[in-house]
Amino acid sequence: MLEQVMTGLVVCVAVLVLASAYGVLHRRRSGRVRVRGRDDGKRLGAAELGDGLGERATLVQFSSAFCAPCRATRRTLTEVAAMVPGVTHVEIDAEQRLELVRALDILKTPTVLVLDAEGRIVRRATGQPRKADVIAALGEAV
Repeated sequence: MLEQVMTGLVVCVAVLVLASAYGVLHRRRSGRVRVRGRDDGKRLGAAELGDGLGERATLVQFSSAFCAPCRATRRTLTEVAAMVPGVTHVEIDAEQRLELVRALDILKTPTVLVLDAEGRIVRRATGQPRKADVIAALGEAV
């Protein structure tokens, strides 16, 4: 009997440790702005975005209707676009543009793409990015 209780306790502790480690890792990666990876060489234009590119850079946000972090991301990107001349913020409803979501391998909302003046994807953030990270990513795009 004592052996079964100890086995159950060890399994419970192991599950808690693994779940905590996953939670910490997931939290650290969410919202992080990455340098080009899978997007290397991909370009987006007015036809794909449904709006024009910014003179210097474009912040493209993929959102969904019931996404709370999407609203906060919208505020952040709107503020940054207003602060930096020549930068445009375009929001795309992921549910309405599934072909584009699949082509760009968007797996979660919000996802933010930072495009340079020619529409090349230079940075990508999955989750809610910090304002400082967005501004730093724009530095590479302009």
